[in-house]
Amino acid sequence: MHIWAPEIFAIKGGIQAYSAFLLKALQDLYPRVPFQVFLKNDVYGGAEADACSITKFSFAGSWPKRLRSAYFALLAVGRGVIERPDIIISTHPNFSPLAYCLKKAAGIPYWVVAHGVDVWGLTDPALKVALREADLILSVSAYTRDRLLSEQQIDQEKIAILSGTIDSARFRIESKPEYLMRRYGIAQGQPVILTVSRMDSRERYKGYDTILRALPVVRQTIPEVRYLIAGKGDDRQRIERIIAESGLNSCVTLAGYVPDEELCDHYNLCDVFAMPSKGEGFGIVFLEAMACGKPVLAGNKDGSVDALRRGDLGVLVDPDNVEEIASALTGMLNATHSHPVIFNPQLLRRRVIGAYGFDSFKLTLSNLLQTRLTFDLRGNNSP
Repeated sequence: MHIWAPEIFAIKGGIQAYSAFLLKALQDLYPRVPFQVFLKNDVYGGAEADACSITKFSFAGSWPKRLRSAYFALLAVGRGVIERPDIIISTHPNFSPLAYCLKKAAGIPYWVVAHGVDVWGLTDPALKVALREADLILSVSAYTRDRLLSEQQIDQEKIAILSGTIDSARFRIESKPEYLMRRYGIAQGQPVILTVSRMDSRERYKGYDTILRALPVVRQTIPEVRYLIAGKGDDRQRIERIIAESGLNSCVTLAGYVPDEELCDHYNLCDVFAMPSKGEGFGIVFLEAMACGKPVLAGNKDGSVDALRRGDLGVLVDPDNVEEIASALTGMLNATHSHPVIFNPQLLRRRVIGAYGFDSFKLTLSNLLQTRLTFDLRGNNSP
């Protein structure tokens, strides 16, 4: 099996985390299968990659950006022609035209993961053909599946849902970390709203702007509230201007980049995790926050609906309605919201792990492999 991914080791965003979990699930399901993993942007995987004796990694990240795509294509396609894998799984749709070329030339089947904005509103003819000709599309949410079905001429039997997952041992319920309270000047008992998101000008749909507009209303009832945005990006200066112009300097903190080892602590620092996005394919950050027992607020117009199980696990709001967001945040911070689960951290954690834990992810993937492949990955042809 060949697996193509943008990166796994250097960056830990949603697509990277999904790719890493997918590889780990495949390794667990088929411990004797030699996997070949091609990574476009990683330079080296370190000890984590070295420990995978039967899995071999090929890295293209050391090449200059202007040449990297060409080198990755040459590497992945060249090895595909030589090795003739039983199947290729691409964890990003942008690689699917390469996989389509291999299928046409050598008859190699391929699966593609569809995350969200990467497959919504497609105009690239080559990408549209490659998705239609894929043997299976793994959609991270029902929302993304439905958009693909409505926008592209794809057979619905070719799309299956394999939602994101989490490391439940890493994200757990803990007390508020005192070192972070000192770092951000947060007092005991002071309520905290948290958003974890890249502050990228291309990703303003994440909803931190709307929360900033809702804060003055929330402060009328909860004047001591603090809002923490964890993440970096080229949109920071614009956000700083909004904060200054709105007189929110005393209650908003831009935490910048948060290292992986501090991410769980940041979730445990907050009282409510809020990201009223309207362009999310799924939203692994929601799962991480809920695994830490935190009430979650999300938008009701994108894949966030899937992550929150259509409202069973958290509060869904109109991401464009500032008043609704302010009202929901106030009720969640005051513990007066009517949701039956969000104020029971242990129950919330059990439910999110039951729905989206790694064991569930691996079982769904195993069922797909058994029912969708025409061969046995252990080496025996299926009847």
